[in-house]
This record gives sequence, C-alpha cells and structure tokens, in this order.
Amino acid sequence: MKTLGASEAKNRFGELLDLARREPVKIAKKGRNVAVVLSIEEFERFSELENQLLALQAEKAHQEGFIGITESEALLSEILNA
Repeated sequence: MKTLGASEAKNRFGELLDLARREPVKIAKKGRNVAVVLSIEEFERFSELENQLLALQAEKAHQEGFIGITESEALLSEILNA
C-alpha cells in the first residue's frame, strides 16, 4: 500500500484518485497515518463482507439462544404488565 503525505495528496489530488482506483492509499500527516483512500468498488466489497459477517454473527447468536428485538420487547412488556 502506497503512502502519501497529506500535502502531497492535496497537491496531487487527481493522481491520488487514479492511484486509489488501483490500490488503497494511506495518507499520513506529520508522520502519523490518518486516512485511507480506496476505490468505490473496494469500499462496496468491504461493506458487503461486513454485512455477511454481521449476518453470520446474528445467526450464531440465534442458534445459541439469543432472541431478537421483537421477542425481547414482547418479553419485557409481558414482565412489566404482570
């Protein structure tokens, strides 16, 4: 992953966008990494992977006996009205 300084990224913004379409680019400011610029395709791929992970975690929780929001609210209402 290529790293650019913040000033360089600002001064060469068009080139930064072109580079980010090929690979993620780290942006550093005063020697500290502060951001990553990546293509929309890569961002969407990461978002889809995150959604898949959340779905797997939800399914695992359900299999382990956790209940969903609707069931939790119904149970709470039942307890409070008893």
